[in-house]
Amino acid sequence: MPSPDGLRRYHDVVSHTAVPPRRISPGQRGSWVVAPARAFALDALGARLLGPPTSGGSLRWILPVLTAVLAGVLRFVRLGEPGSLVFDETYYVKDAYSLLLSGYEREWPEDADESFNAGRPQVLLDSPDYVVHPPVGKWMIALGMLAFGSDNAFGWRFSAAVVGTLSVLLLALVAQRMFGSAALGGAAGLLLAVDGHHLVESRTSLLDIFLSFWLLAAFAALLVDRDDGRRRLARRLSALAGRTGDGLPSALQLAYGPFLGFRPWRLMAGICLGLALGTKWSALPFIAAFGLLTVAWDLSARRIAGIHRWFVGGVVRDGILAFVCIVPVALATYLGSWTGWFRSDDAYDRHWAEQNPSTPWGWLPDALRSLAEYHRSAYTFHRGLGSDHPYEASAWSWLVVGRPTSFFYEKPGGCAADACSQAVTVLGNPLIWWSAALSLLVLLFAWVGRRDWRAAGILSGVAAGYLPWFLYPERTTFYFYAVAFEPFLVLSLVYCLGLVLGRADASGHRRRRGVLLVGLFLATAVALSAYFLPIWTAEIIPYDEWRSRMWLPSWI
Repeated sequence: MPSPDGLRRYHDVVSHTAVPPRRISPGQRGSWVVAPARAFALDALGARLLGPPTSGGSLRWILPVLTAVLAGVLRFVRLGEPGSLVFDETYYVKDAYSLLLSGYEREWPEDADESFNAGRPQVLLDSPDYVVHPPVGKWMIALGMLAFGSDNAFGWRFSAAVVGTLSVLLLALVAQRMFGSAALGGAAGLLLAVDGHHLVESRTSLLDIFLSFWLLAAFAALLVDRDDGRRRLARRLSALAGRTGDGLPSALQLAYGPFLGFRPWRLMAGICLGLALGTKWSALPFIAAFGLLTVAWDLSARRIAGIHRWFVGGVVRDGILAFVCIVPVALATYLGSWTGWFRSDDAYDRHWAEQNPSTPWGWLPDALRSLAEYHRSAYTFHRGLGSDHPYEASAWSWLVVGRPTSFFYEKPGGCAADACSQAVTVLGNPLIWWSAALSLLVLLFAWVGRRDWRAAGILSGVAAGYLPWFLYPERTTFYFYAVAFEPFLVLSLVYCLGLVLGRADASGHRRRRGVLLVGLFLATAVALSAYFLPIWTAEIIPYDEWRSRMWLPSWI
């Protein structure tokens, strides 16, 4: 424990005025260096912990809203085209209809798609169906069907379009908060709004767009919690300083730092992660990554604030409660998403435990043992899922858009040209995706070399969504899975656009050149998206025009 005379370390961590530390002999390591008592002023400490406020004035709300409006137009116009189930909608839309009626998934006859496409979904059978994905995403699809009907494509795609639009708004706000710039927030929203990968999945009812939304919402909640936690730390350190005669906290108070109390935004993040897990199990790595990330942010705050034993203090006084708010809350939320299955009497495996008594696990409720067996069976199915598919794509190819997924393709008759095409292709805007892939290298240097917390947060999201797929090389995977971490790819790209743009106080020539280059990049990205739009939204175009958009042989 340092002596009161050695308490004055505070360096320049809470003041914009540099206060260089004096040199410390080996015997004095661990003691504090003298700094002015004003260092504990609340405003200065808060400014140091939180950084400068977001620039842009009213644009802070105007730009995110404008990008969301653009996203809504692109996602809702002609949402009902094509008017039939496409790709894996054949599973999730019909499961959603079953949930509406029964609270659990039921089986369908072999020709169910034809009846469903014709507006006659009543052919649903009474027997329970074995499904391998949890119900949250399907319940969200069901909400759109409840509002607009289950007999039309607009109804069963409505929720996906809403969630896709909200994701654009949310990402613009996240980028704005991370980079402190309304312009960069607007750029992030614009890039996600016009990218074909996100656009197509926002216009079709697969589960991945809902997974992406809840993961982004969890990250946004943790981002708000980061700032909230630092404000609490600044206030409590300032309050402690005010109780002493010399305007500085005591040695004991500065040893581990104050307890920051219950953090509601962390609880919100836990709920969002539980809903993501209730959509797809691929959310599991995000729970681990985001949990470690939020604790790391708190450890950094305590270190910057001059807490001596910042690591132990952060782990004990922040980390334990962070674990409780994220992991158990996510698990409870996940179990809650199975309420329809719990309440049913004849859902798949609902009474497995009663038919298979167990001595070591008999103390568990039968419903939980039955659900555990259901999950064991589903996990075995997922691990062994490896079959040839014309549009399978190894995870190695995702970032370079090596093999897009065709959701729908027809050659309609009666068009003006000799041959026409109508397609829905999950194909990301090449400029956005290839630039984002390169930007990840820049972020690695920023994280390793500068310990930039923004780079760490973005890379955590990309790593959690991307790297686990390399653990299952034998499994059949698809490019459209990448939408789960696409918002973080866009953040990575915008981080680099911010470097090109330059600081707001840069010289006039430097700033103008940065604005010109970033504006040119965004304009080119929008123009390229307009070029690819017909093959994202099922427009009927001449075959030659469709073929001209297949830049690589692997895209066909």
